[in-house]
This record gives sequence, structure tokens and C-alpha cells, in this order.
Amino acid sequence: MSTPIDVTMNLLAGTARGWRGTGISGRAKKTPEKVLKLYDIEVSPFCRLVREALCEMDLDVMILPCPAGGKRFRPEAKALKPGTKFPLLVDDNTGVVINESADIIDYLTKTYQSKIKSQRGFGRKLAVGSSMLASICQARPSGFQGMKAKPSKAPEQALVLYSFESSPYSKPVRARLCELELPYLLKNTPKGAMTDMGPPMFRDKLFKGPKGTTRNRAWLAENTGKVQVPYLIDPNTGVAMYESAEIIKYLDATYGA
Repeated sequence: MSTPIDVTMNLLAGTARGWRGTGISGRAKKTPEKVLKLYDIEVSPFCRLVREALCEMDLDVMILPCPAGGKRFRPEAKALKPGTKFPLLVDDNTGVVINESADIIDYLTKTYQSKIKSQRGFGRKLAVGSSMLASICQARPSGFQGMKAKPSKAPEQALVLYSFESSPYSKPVRARLCELELPYLLKNTPKGAMTDMGPPMFRDKLFKGPKGTTRNRAWLAENTGKVQVPYLIDPNTGVAMYESAEIIKYLDATYGA
């Protein structure tokens, strides 16, 4: 369940990473025709680095959760690249199957033409260390959020989640999606201007700026009348909803075994 403690800890996680994965700092000039696929573990510090880059590049990605003990996508990933470690990126546009977070980020920046800097040398060590610290913030008495698989029913179609990586409200939802091994299209929703900063109620009253500063924020504004994350769409049931606590309840009730 998403609680004030979860939000506080996830705020600390975002701070540890210097709020990477918040804004559109390196928009990709090219957009893949076929959606990218990422075999991912939510709590993994290496997976986080790739999700941050995808968010800052404003690229959507199909997340195929591979928590410890998972049987839905882990075998598939191992078959694609024996001995693989997570994250594992599959790009059906080029036929590339690649792991190692630094290599994935380099591949994405070169292939889709982004100015995000390569993570090598001391910068790499700093990124990994701070991402590990951020992952520690997901520790709870019951264990790490988004690490171990829980029994679930597989959906016929992948879910859709509007989110940005550092959002403290989105992280508990992504963690539950990972634990339940529910595939979802991650519609990255990075902030595109200073007027996007802050919680929606505070931000909209203070800045009164345009809401559609990036493409997925524009979609939310046009189709829901507001911009906040997380926003879940389930094409299997027709449900579409905001509010992380309600989304987690819905996921447990609908897909939890």
C-alpha cells in the first residue's frame, strides 16, 4: 500500500539520485517505430539508471517485470541472452538485444540521438553508488519493494502506466506491478518546464503554466483534464484511474492471487 512513509522514503530516493528521471533533459530526436522492451526489476539500481535515461529522453518502453522468483518473463529473458543480467533491452527496430546499464544507455543515446552523457569512469561509479542508495530507500520491514514475485493472474493485454522515474507516488505502483509480474507500457511523462515543478494542486495554482509541456503530459491534460502521475489504464477491464493507493488496491483485487 502507498503510505506517507512510502512517499517520504521515495522522496529520499529521488534526492539521492539528484532527481534524475524527472525532467526531459535529453529528448531523443528519433522515435522508435516499434516499442522498446525492457526486462526490468523495479528495485534494481542498474535498472533504475536505464529507466531514468528513457524518461529523460522521453521514450516509452514496454516493461517486462522480472522480480526474484518470477516465472513469467525471467525465463524469456534468459532464453534471449543466456546468462543475462538485468536490465535487458530488446530493440525490435534494430534486432539488438543488450544488457549492462551503461551499454544500454550508450546504445539508446546513439541510436535515438540524445545528448544524455555516457556513464563511464568516475561518473559511472557515482551513478551506481547513488542509485544503490536510492534502492535502499525501498527497504521495508516486509522486504524490498519490487524485488520478489507474488502470485498473480496474467492479463491478456499489457497495462499502461503514465509515470516519471523519480515520482514518489509512482514508485509504489511500479513496485507492485513488478511483484505481480504484470507487463505494462511505461508512458514516460517527464516535466518539460519549471512550471511543472511541485505537486499538481500547488503547481497549477502558483504557476498556472501550460500543462502539456511534453507529449504524454499533453495527452493527460487533453484526455483527463489534469496532469499528475501515476495514471493507470487497464485495457482488459476498461478501468482508468489516478491515485497510487487506489491503483495498488485495484491491482491486488484484479490480478493478485
